[in-house]
Amino acid sequence: MKHLIILGDGMADHAVERLGGKTPLQYADTPYMDLLARKGRTGRLITVPDGFMPGSEVANTAIMGYDLNKVYEGRGPLEAASIGYEMAGDDMAIRCNIITLDDGKIATHNGGNLQTEDADVLIRYLNEKLGNDRVKFITGIQYRHLLIIKGGSKHIVCAPPHDHPNEEWRPLLVKPESGAPAEQGRMTAQETADLINDLIIKSQSLLSEHPFNKARKQRGERQANSIWPWSGGYRPSMQTLMQLYPDIKSGSVISAVDLIRGIGHYAGLEVVKVEGATGLADTNYEGKAQAAIEAIRKQDFVFVHIEASDEAGHDGDLELKLHTIESLDRRIVEPIYNELKTWAEPVCIAILPDHPTPVEIRTHVKEPVPFIIYYPGIQPDNVQVYDEESCIGGGYGMLRLQEFMQTFMNIK
Repeated sequence: MKHLIILGDGMADHAVERLGGKTPLQYADTPYMDLLARKGRTGRLITVPDGFMPGSEVANTAIMGYDLNKVYEGRGPLEAASIGYEMAGDDMAIRCNIITLDDGKIATHNGGNLQTEDADVLIRYLNEKLGNDRVKFITGIQYRHLLIIKGGSKHIVCAPPHDHPNEEWRPLLVKPESGAPAEQGRMTAQETADLINDLIIKSQSLLSEHPFNKARKQRGERQANSIWPWSGGYRPSMQTLMQLYPDIKSGSVISAVDLIRGIGHYAGLEVVKVEGATGLADTNYEGKAQAAIEAIRKQDFVFVHIEASDEAGHDGDLELKLHTIESLDRRIVEPIYNELKTWAEPVCIAILPDHPTPVEIRTHVKEPVPFIIYYPGIQPDNVQVYDEESCIGGGYGMLRLQEFMQTFMNIK
């Protein structure tokens, strides 16, 4: 049996008073996810291990079946793999957002929904002004970019900007880990923190004077006026999914997000890039659905990642989050299900978020997520609709971390 995962990043949420006490998943019109909940079996999944923050890099890696305590190196190395940057042994790669600061606070983690072509101009400019033999800026996608520090230490404490909306930025500057080890051939953690903080402050002066931001300021738009590095690490050592699960002979990952592509790269999956896939609500849903169908036609395992609900949650935009959930249902789940149900060879489908991103909190939270598993002939449980509350009564109960992928791949 082939296996397909559809992941709605940040899709889970909390009860919202404006929705009559319902969560967005409960309130949204999702006939196809509800159909698969009725026809399949459901449950809840703990996606974040103890001691880890509820980031997408952590949760998605766990969902794919990896032990984070053995493989986790942060977002930076994953995004380096996606971009095509091959890390050297002494590299420290760290995610580098371009953000918006306003009145001394983090106004937005995404630089005012920065587009890649504009961001590329800014990243090249920063690399020209601040890059050297030790420091290199590399363009990624939209507001998500990469900073390489030769000989940098990963033992630093960084604040993910999406976790700190409307907070003062200065107290959130990089700090060394308490008791950070000395590593031969590398800077100390304090030296690395000092270097990154210096780059942050210098970037603010440079970006505020760039013509792109001057034009934005004149139009009354949010400026992309600071870098914000976080989640750094060294080159990870991961087995491929083919090594972990012998039934997977080939597979693909479909995402607009560099870190998901990076996980897929190290997992041995083919990275499928879809034209018009943006990671936002305007993404090419139809293109991603068709790419998933074509990939599962040829391969054993496909992981389809949709970022839009997470971005809406971070923006605190309830209407947009409802729209992204309904778009995933009608423009991803519906066409994939309607196609696969006509095939002679069965495909096992799973649908789940990686973590909740509640619109009223605007950040990730470390809570279980609801999931569906469906394949032709599965014995349904009693759950009739797909949401955080209904899946508490699901037949799979509560799974933890790698148990999801082990359960999923054991369906043959």
